[in-house]
Amino acid sequence: MERRAMLKVVLVSLLVVACALPAGVSAQSRSGRGGLYGDWQIKMKFGETEFESILAFSRNQEGQYTGQWISFWGMNELKDVKFEDNKLSFTQVTNYGGEERTSKFTGAIEEGEISGLLVGNERETEIKGKRAPRPPRGVGSWDMKIKFGETERTGVLTITADKEGNLSGLWKSARGESKLTDVKYQDRKLTFKRVTEREGNRRERAFEGTLGSTSLEGVFKSDSGESAATGTLVGASVIGTWNLDIESERGARKQRLRVNSDMSALYGSTLIKKVNLDGDKLSFKYVMTFNDQDYETSFEGKVADSKLTGEVKTSRGTSKVTGAKRASRRPGSSQR
Repeated sequence: MERRAMLKVVLVSLLVVACALPAGVSAQSRSGRGGLYGDWQIKMKFGETEFESILAFSRNQEGQYTGQWISFWGMNELKDVKFEDNKLSFTQVTNYGGEERTSKFTGAIEEGEISGLLVGNERETEIKGKRAPRPPRGVGSWDMKIKFGETERTGVLTITADKEGNLSGLWKSARGESKLTDVKYQDRKLTFKRVTEREGNRRERAFEGTLGSTSLEGVFKSDSGESAATGTLVGASVIGTWNLDIESERGARKQRLRVNSDMSALYGSTLIKKVNLDGDKLSFKYVMTFNDQDYETSFEGKVADSKLTGEVKTSRGTSKVTGAKRASRRPGSSQR
């Protein structure tokens, strides 16, 4: 009887999970290994030139797959996105100079890689790609406040990650700076150790805190007791995904700006090493090389109430930019 009851619980649990999935979405397709959602960096060749783009997949409120093709030239919506048993297909419609072109992609996602053929206009183009890397949770700079009885001290906590995702950190304050050890993140919990030495006295403090989307709350513990600490993510007003509308003499187009927690970014499919934020003013620039010639693009704008306005300048002229920040779906969703 006891074994039968346990089996019933397992079956009910599986049924609940299956019912919780959006229509047409299998448990396999939602798995981290074979899943579709998120950004994919893809490469494709036209002649001898290789181009990089981003395929961004999500779902709407009805549970249907949606997608965007994001490149240097702009962002356009994908149609008829289908993903089942690791097989992926969609239709891409582009419009250049008033000429509409339709291409059909068929491929697969296996072992964390996407591959397939894009067929259109009597041309087949091979596409290959991987998930776009994003900083691990906790990475970024945090303005910290620590309570010592009635006294409050401030500092800046900066968490970084190497290529393998291993975390390290640095603490800066008016009293100097110190490297952190044993920096770890798991299940929204950030922990590390901080050692200070002053006048021959060595003190070790252990921190444990909980990450929110833009906040960090926790406690420093040492032999002398506990001190409450709170932090605010530096650059929180711009970190996230922005959908942009760009207007120029050559017409209108859409683009995407994704600012990561370490203030790196992707403008379209172009990597921006550092986004500068001074109050409500946001700026960045990058240089691209075509046929051994450098082309600089710069952006300057202002952020207010999750809205972005500004100008992007290139050698071809100046374009007006307006944008809105996409709502986060979970705490810290700016990071995968």
